[in-house]
Amino acid sequence: MSHSADRFDPALTALIVIDMQRDFCSPGGYAHQAGIDIAPMQAVVSHVQRLLAAARAAGLTIVHTREGHLPDLSDCPAPKLARSVAAGAPIGSHGPLGRLLVRGEQGHDFVPALRPLASEHVIDKPGYGAFHQTTLGPLLAALGIRRLILCGVTTEVCVHSTLREAVDRGFDCLTIGDATAASLPELQAPALAMIGVEGGIFGKVCSTHEVIDALQLAQVVA
Repeated sequence: MSHSADRFDPALTALIVIDMQRDFCSPGGYAHQAGIDIAPMQAVVSHVQRLLAAARAAGLTIVHTREGHLPDLSDCPAPKLARSVAAGAPIGSHGPLGRLLVRGEQGHDFVPALRPLASEHVIDKPGYGAFHQTTLGPLLAALGIRRLILCGVTTEVCVHSTLREAVDRGFDCLTIGDATAASLPELQAPALAMIGVEGGIFGKVCSTHEVIDALQLAQVVA
């Protein structure tokens, strides 16, 4: 891992777990209704579990994000709603897990294996990026966070959107390749490759194993 342990300060680092919700990872949710194979999303749950355990042990700030809209869809732009209709899963329509991508519905909630602790932060977001129309920016600023570790789904949409927003805000970002998943398997490698162009324009990519090792070493150094 290229980030040395002496630079890895848990007090300045946050783990951002992006949209590990039933709507994206469970049968009957938004992604499943849109015809997406959710197996890749389900496959990263165990990696995110390991990251969460290591981050909690190291004392990192932990933020969980959820994409979803108000019940009246007043925060859902018309073009986004139209795109969901074209995908075959209209936002707000009824499915086996309740109304798709609507806050408070069963599908909007986190998968059971990745439920936040009471001490962790939950950011409900109406867009793809976690900074758009949310309190994430002020929260991280108040906590003095400078580095973000990103994981979750989907790599090419909400992970990339959040990553790009974060980089523009001056954060040092680390994306965990095997703890992210794309909506189509063939998009995963290119989405991760984009991060490292131009000397790491969007930060760096590493594995779950590498970041856990660094977190454990940081604890020893501390």
